[in-house]
Parts: sequence; C-alpha cells; structure tokens
Amino acid sequence: MAARRRAGRPKQTRAAATRRFTVDASVFVNAFNPHETGQVASLAFLTAILQRGDPIIVPALLLVEIAFAISRATDDTDGALAYAQSIEGLPHVSLIPLTLALARQAANLAATLRLRGADAVYVSVARRYGTMLVSRDREQRTRGAAAVTCRTPEAAFDGSATAPVAHDQPKRRARPPPRRARITR
Repeated sequence: MAARRRAGRPKQTRAAATRRFTVDASVFVNAFNPHETGQVASLAFLTAILQRGDPIIVPALLLVEIAFAISRATDDTDGALAYAQSIEGLPHVSLIPLTLALARQAANLAATLRLRGADAVYVSVARRYGTMLVSRDREQRTRGAAAVTCRTPEAAFDGSATAPVAHDQPKRRARPPPRRARITR
C-alpha cells in the first residue's frame, strides 16, 4: 500500500533525500561577514542546504541573536534587522517558538551539559526535531554532542560527525518538521 503524502509537499525520493539541520546563529553571522575566518565555508554550507531544499529548523531566538550580532559589529540597525528578516523569509526555514516545554528541556540540558542558555535552546531544538546541529561555537558543539550530532559547516556533509552519547534521559522519537512556522506580530 502506497503511503499518502500531504498535498502541497514535494515528493521526496531516495536520490534526493534531504537532511534536516539546526543551524546556530554563529554560522549565519559568520556567513554575513567576509572578513571573518570560515566565512567562505559558512556561506557555502548555507547556500548548499538552501539549494538542496534541506529543512532548517531553528529556535525563533535565532532572529534576536542575528540582529544583535550584526548591529553590534556593523553599527547598522536597519541592515541587521533586514538580514534577520531575510532569514525568516527563507523557504525552508522553520522558526520554533520557545514554549514552556522547550524551555524546560533547554534548562535541563543547560544544567546537565553545562551549556550556555542560548546554546542549550539550539541543542534542545536539534534534539526535539532529530536534526544535526551545525555551529561555529566549539564549546556548544563539544558539550552538545552528548545530546545531538554536532558539526561545523565544513564537516556537515561528511561522515565526521561527533556522535551523540548515551545519557540518562530517554531518547524521544524525532518529530517531523513543523509546517512553515511563523512568528506572529
């Protein structure tokens, strides 16, 4: 019996199988600044996943982090907001709101893995949706690897993942990506 698919969603074949990613703000900010080390790799990674149509599932917190980092580095408030809004409008980006359940999971991961607050939110989203976390932040990748697969943009498409290790919380079944979550204003 053939599986049914939802109307409006493209049919995926094995040859065109997609990966799902949670991309830390560090990668988006790095891709924005041509003077930063790793900018070419970050931009190439983001371009590749957008061209492939791979889902990017990120906390809505991403927009705040990007706007702050870009405006602080460039002293351009309008440019920073425009960049954050352009990411919000990308076709395969799903923004996940910080619900109480997600905040509790992030708090647990922050305390258990000694992650910084925002880093724990990204790890929680990656864990909840079964995605690979891609980050420029070495501490986030190292500590987060106890819960999810973590890679740099350079290693995201190869087999050199930092595999998750067993921990005391039961592994939950990965949730399907949400349908184009929007932030209401």
